[in-house]
Amino acid sequence: MASVQLKLGPTDHGHPLTLDEFDDADFESGFKYELIDGRLYVSEEPDPTENELELWLFEKLWDYSRADGSALNRVTNKGRVFVHLRPEATVPEPDIAAYADYPLARRFKGTKWSEVSPVLVCEVLMNDPAKDLERNVELYLSVPSIKEYWVLDGRRNPEEPTLIQHRRYGKRWVVRAFPFGSTFATKLLPGFSLLIDPLK
Repeated sequence: MASVQLKLGPTDHGHPLTLDEFDDADFESGFKYELIDGRLYVSEEPDPTENELELWLFEKLWDYSRADGSALNRVTNKGRVFVHLRPEATVPEPDIAAYADYPLARRFKGTKWSEVSPVLVCEVLMNDPAKDLERNVELYLSVPSIKEYWVLDGRRNPEEPTLIQHRRYGKRWVVRAFPFGSTFATKLLPGFSLLIDPLK
């Protein structure tokens, strides 16, 4: 007997699911859905302002990867991160994921997100600080490949965001905040320089 496809929406936040059920479900549009510790996590879809910040940062990383693929060879805004160390299925979907060794030769041949893991993940923060500043801080630290986690915080003024860098140091993050108008650089990405001003 065929299984019944689940129809899920924002009122199902916290509903227990397997990875197969999550992948097969029909979701109400207008929301973002993730599977965290075997339960559905529902958040708002990015509005145009949040999307502008995401695209700005994505384009900076994309241009860097295209110019010199030695540190990053793939950047995407559609990635899934499999946190294998959690007891229940946990698959956050960062706003941006960047990879150092993505199998480009297989990119049209059925590569699965569970087979690759990023070195850098980024989130744009506008309205859910618990997700980006608490939940994801713990989850991304549990993924050995992730060397840095960035949060572009536009809550106060999206035209003047702050970049919060989490840099892996052993079993913890070292956290630094870079204010609007400053220039950010990191040893993870040699030659990368980011003026934190989305209007430039």
